Amino acid sequence: MSLSDRSSSSLEPLHTRGTHKVRFQDDSEWDFYLDVPKSTIDMSLILPHYRARHQPVDHRMSMFVAGNGDPIKVKVCRNSPGIKFYLEILAESSDVTVWLPSDFKGQIHHTLPTTTKKGKASYSSGFVNRIMRNAQLNESDFKEHIGQDDVVVVTSGTVTFKMWDVQTGNPENCHKETLKRFFGCSKKAPETSIDWDFLLKD
Repeated sequence: MSLSDRSSSSLEPLHTRGTHKVRFQDDSEWDFYLDVPKSTIDMSLILPHYRARHQPVDHRMSMFVAGNGDPIKVKVCRNSPGIKFYLEILAESSDVTVWLPSDFKGQIHHTLPTTTKKGKASYSSGFVNRIMRNAQLNESDFKEHIGQDDVVVVTSGTVTFKMWDVQTGNPENCHKETLKRFFGCSKKAPETSIDWDFLLKD
């Protein structure tokens, strides 16, 4: 389905930054829709903590974000584990960073970046510690599961996945999660190595 076939309202470029509460849209394919060709996107998408009056029981909050070449940063913030979501990000060459809730459970499909040496996405320590065990990454046997979360990222730029902590209500604490991974996390990370440069920062 082409972008022109998708029925929903688009936000103006002025609203491509900051926080946005995602609400069930009964008359639209997408509960959140943003398509801006030339604008940096840096948004926190707040999922509802309750089911809307006319919202089907098995409905997943659907979110669509599209850009061109400017960076795209999207944080999916969830306070209720019962609210599942589908997130799709389409971009030509944007570097995409996605924060997923630490209670994420489902599938993630993404293009392999052509600008990196090994053509792999990057995963933060928080993602590896809290999400990796519950995520199915680029599995060829794709089946849509309504009771799970789904993420699709398509871009020729870099792709980075990070963790949004549902317990603190904030993005992951990089210092804490990196040390936790180094000393206690047994899950093997898909990325190349730990970035220790944060120890040199103020």
